[in-house]
Amino acid sequence: MVAYVLMAVGFVLVIKGADLFVSGASALARRLHVSDLAIGLTVVAFGTSLPELAVNVAASIRGDAGITIGNILGSNIANILLILGVAGVILPLAVARGTVWKEIPLSLLAALLVGVLANDRFIDGADLSHVTRIDGLVLLSFFAVFLYYTAGIARTIDGIPEPLDKGTQPAWKTGTLMAVGFVALLVGSMWVVDGAVKLATALGVRQTVIGLTIVAIGTSLPELATSAAAAYRRNAEIAIGNVVGSNIFNIFFILGVSSLIRPIPFEPKANADIGVAIVASALLFLCMFTGKRRMLDRWEAAIFLGLYGVYIAATVLWLN
Repeated sequence: MVAYVLMAVGFVLVIKGADLFVSGASALARRLHVSDLAIGLTVVAFGTSLPELAVNVAASIRGDAGITIGNILGSNIANILLILGVAGVILPLAVARGTVWKEIPLSLLAALLVGVLANDRFIDGADLSHVTRIDGLVLLSFFAVFLYYTAGIARTIDGIPEPLDKGTQPAWKTGTLMAVGFVALLVGSMWVVDGAVKLATALGVRQTVIGLTIVAIGTSLPELATSAAAAYRRNAEIAIGNVVGSNIFNIFFILGVSSLIRPIPFEPKANADIGVAIVASALLFLCMFTGKRRMLDRWEAAIFLGLYGVYIAATVLWLN
């Protein structure tokens, strides 16, 4: 019982820790005279992926492969079908041309790349499939290219909100925010992983199912809050850019780091989830050309929500 309470508290710590860490990082960026636009672009994208990073690092250290791979795939699926579904129902999401032709296809490429790297058994005839340390280096190389691309377009992207605090806060406050946020992330992530593993064992549910559902949705809450708030404020570019950027971060950076810590065993059944992640990214791209061009309409967002409900039900019934 204590483990489950700590798991719930851990989710709160992870989310609040991410918020504090992002606040501190924003202040640090302003102190270093980084532009407001660059602060918003980098901090929003990295900050909303911090919970996934914290949980995955903890799971990798403990060798909980089901949580590690399930959290990434589940978060990416939830980002598109659940979060964009909610944001798109609140406000039809208009998307910039560059996002349609560059960032969304890049998130699709990331999902396809995981499918290739994780299937040694089918591609090379190996006895077991792993996302190896070499695969992790490949993913991190793609992440480096993504950062280079992001730096190149930082001055031309619209939709990044201005920071509320234009001043420079004291250095001690910046350091405190980042330190407290980091500790909360670390402790919270450990509690989430411990609780998820114990819950899976007690219910006879496989770790992968818990990772794809409870942990994935929990660590996607920052993206949900950010995108829903952006849609409510009629800032569609942030709503959709946050999700697409987070999906790229999740695979190229977080999965890359996780596999460097410990090679991740890959079960063939997880190919179904990779397939769903690929289909979700492809659907998002296709929706830019149905109805109003470069727009996620409300009816399309409602379909996304329906598909996510079907996916969760199928995951619980089939994988378990």
